[in-house]
Amino acid sequence: MAPRAPRTPSRPVGTVTRGTTNPNRLRRMDRWIAATHGAALRRSPAPVAVDLGYGASPWTAVELLLRLRTVAPHARVVGIEIDPARVAAARPYEREGLTFRHGGFEVPVPGGPALIRAANVLRQYDEEQVAAVWERLCARLAPGGLLVEGTCDEIGRRHVWVALGPEGPRTVTFAARLGSLERPSDLAERLPKALIHRNVPGEPVHAFLRDFDRAWAAAAPYASYGARQRWIRAVRDVSADWPVLGGTSRWRQGEVTVRWEALAPRLG
Repeated sequence: MAPRAPRTPSRPVGTVTRGTTNPNRLRRMDRWIAATHGAALRRSPAPVAVDLGYGASPWTAVELLLRLRTVAPHARVVGIEIDPARVAAARPYEREGLTFRHGGFEVPVPGGPALIRAANVLRQYDEEQVAAVWERLCARLAPGGLLVEGTCDEIGRRHVWVALGPEGPRTVTFAARLGSLERPSDLAERLPKALIHRNVPGEPVHAFLRDFDRAWAAAAPYASYGARQRWIRAVRDVSADWPVLGGTSRWRQGEVTVRWEALAPRLG
């Protein structure tokens, strides 16, 4: 007997978010996705990306399509919202490669998407709910797919996200408009739900931000060359003690990516 297909929930899974959105808000996340996952998207003849919980306006889904097509010309984007009124409002913006659907964490897309982007969706959930949501979303990914879940400020100057594969979390990326930072730990206010309550002494993410602040202070002489050069120097220094990924080409974008296991919450 053939295995029974998973039952599709009769109602969308999740709760309605505030829906706050602005044009260009997710540019830093999109730029990172295009740079690090673009090759995987190109390998698929018709990759589907999901903008999960795009909010009251469809701008982030529209922008995601434009940005992905710079690296994967055949990419398609499906915007998914749990609020049916938001889906109806977005429908006039549909075009070739862009559609909108009513749904939630069940991700009502045939087959498995190559990418699920969930920005500012889990902010209102309890920390204890995050692991189950991650597991559900990762189970919907196509082989080699990517889930990117995180939080940013209202105009996208500060952003922190977790990248996950079907096996679970892989990395944490901190990204900022460097001119808006007094110190790297300013990004703590945008930690995703899995980490934001862990920014306390004894937790790895707190120790990382503490060390990053110290490296930033030590790199103060580089400020005369600009905030970017100071950031690069600070990242280089902090990478001596933390598993920082990538190189100068990513760091100069105001990013730093760290392996998840180094920042993962401790039990208890």
